[in-house]
Amino acid sequence: MTAYDLLATLLAAIMSATGATTPAPPGKVEPPKVTPSTPQKPAGSAPSGILNLTNWKLTLPTGSSEDPSEVKQPALTGYSKSPYFVVQGNGVRFRAPVNGVTTGSSSYPRSELREMTGGGKNNASWSSTSGTHTLTVDTAITHLPADKPHVVAAQLHDSEDDVTAFRLEGSKLYLTNGDTTHYKLITSAYKLGQRFQAKFVVSGGQVKAYYNGTQVGSLSKSFSGGYFKAGAYTQANCSNSSPCSATNYGEAILYKITATHS
Repeated sequence: MTAYDLLATLLAAIMSATGATTPAPPGKVEPPKVTPSTPQKPAGSAPSGILNLTNWKLTLPTGSSEDPSEVKQPALTGYSKSPYFVVQGNGVRFRAPVNGVTTGSSSYPRSELREMTGGGKNNASWSSTSGTHTLTVDTAITHLPADKPHVVAAQLHDSEDDVTAFRLEGSKLYLTNGDTTHYKLITSAYKLGQRFQAKFVVSGGQVKAYYNGTQVGSLSKSFSGGYFKAGAYTQANCSNSSPCSATNYGEAILYKITATHS
């Protein structure tokens, strides 16, 4: 054994004892060891992967005149419709252009959820004087129509009409009371894209409204046929907002929605 072989043998023994690896011979480069990474799970490809839509139905600003498209369960699970109802980031985008199809009872378009029961089979209909009914939404209004920059993001209805709603007009966020759109000014400095929590608690003929956990209003309301709605209900159309096209719209991102009854 030559001196070189003896030295190599000793070096190999020392490196084996210390857990080190034997260096590659001169001129040969060892490829780096790559540890396989755990693949990231993609975000929900459909809104039902983000929001629990079991007891909701969707109204879209599409369809025929005064007969907008509706999507109910079980079709709503796995459903999306660009650009009106799609996953955006970790939320769900609701968009309603000023030229969208409207219901027969409104002149304004909507991309909006309506509360249901029985796994989405039946329209929710409850009384303000019996039990406790709560809606909580985590949302952000992200776009306003031109000329009349008004969007409703969450609302409470009875069997006839809206009872109260969270309504944005420019930078002013209001709590409404029936047709009184400026019942309570919640903030005059709302910035588009700002997330907030809107909450209604209905019990004993009283409707309490909360903004980011702080009560901002209380209304005495005795009604039947109650239900909740949330999404983007654009308060403008082609008669008061230009251009009359899909590029002119109201929009909100909904991150979470929960309706409970007890």
